[in-house]
Amino acid sequence: MWIILAFGSAFFAGVTAVLAKLGIKDMDSHLATALRTIVVLVFAWMMVFIKGTQTTMPDISGESYLFLGLSGLATGGSWLCYFHALQLGDVNKVVPIDKSSTILTMLSAFLILGEPITVYMVLGMCAIVIGTGLMIQKKAAPKVSGQTKERDSGALEKRDYRWLIYAVLSAVFASMTSILGKIGIENVDSTLGTALRTIVVLIMAWLIVFMTHKQKEIRKIDGKSWIFLILSGITTGLSWLCYYRALQTGQASLVAPIDKLSILFTVAFSWLFLKEKLTWKSAAGLVLIVAGTLLLLVF
Repeated sequence: MWIILAFGSAFFAGVTAVLAKLGIKDMDSHLATALRTIVVLVFAWMMVFIKGTQTTMPDISGESYLFLGLSGLATGGSWLCYFHALQLGDVNKVVPIDKSSTILTMLSAFLILGEPITVYMVLGMCAIVIGTGLMIQKKAAPKVSGQTKERDSGALEKRDYRWLIYAVLSAVFASMTSILGKIGIENVDSTLGTALRTIVVLIMAWLIVFMTHKQKEIRKIDGKSWIFLILSGITTGLSWLCYYRALQTGQASLVAPIDKLSILFTVAFSWLFLKEKLTWKSAAGLVLIVAGTLLLLVF
């Protein structure tokens, strides 16, 4: 059952990246993250009350609340960095870096949770690293001369540098989320754990919005952006619920790699709806990432 849930998480996560890209195109990424989190929070608590697990809150230990809170902070950091990276760079370049958090998750699971690492896992991790490198390689720049070439090249390098930093930070925070979430929800209903963590993410996101005075831009958001933001929030909620339910019954070192297969859905949808091109190098990198992920899963 946990395998089905993990693949469900991958599908919804893949759809989310494209919907979010469309929604944050003409607005501040931090404001978009804060608004999306409201949708996720409503969705998560709706599921809690449907299941009736809110009655178990008094039974949750202080330690579990602590780790759920820390996991929420890590998730908030990952989201803020991820959606800002999406705003600055292409989806099919940002997502592979974010998904490389699998490697950090496995290493952390080995060191902290005592989960084993085999030779096949090492080979899988190597494939993911090489594949990610191929997917994020820059396209060959058009041949131009003079000052225009220097000016355009400098602007591109600055932009690339920014999205790359945010994408890497997103991966680091995502790996922390997996481990802290595994510890925090060990004896907590997955739906309730997701809802509690989302409260932390919401507070964190809106604090940053008000600190940067971006709340004034809400009135400028058009109807199309609102639709994509709401849809991305719903798919995020579905992905979360599937993912943390899978974590409760499966090993973190196996659930996380399956979840990262969302890159297949992301690349497909970014090609269909965002018209982002996939070069031969990128395609080869995608194959390596998928192969490495499956190697981690099978062995």
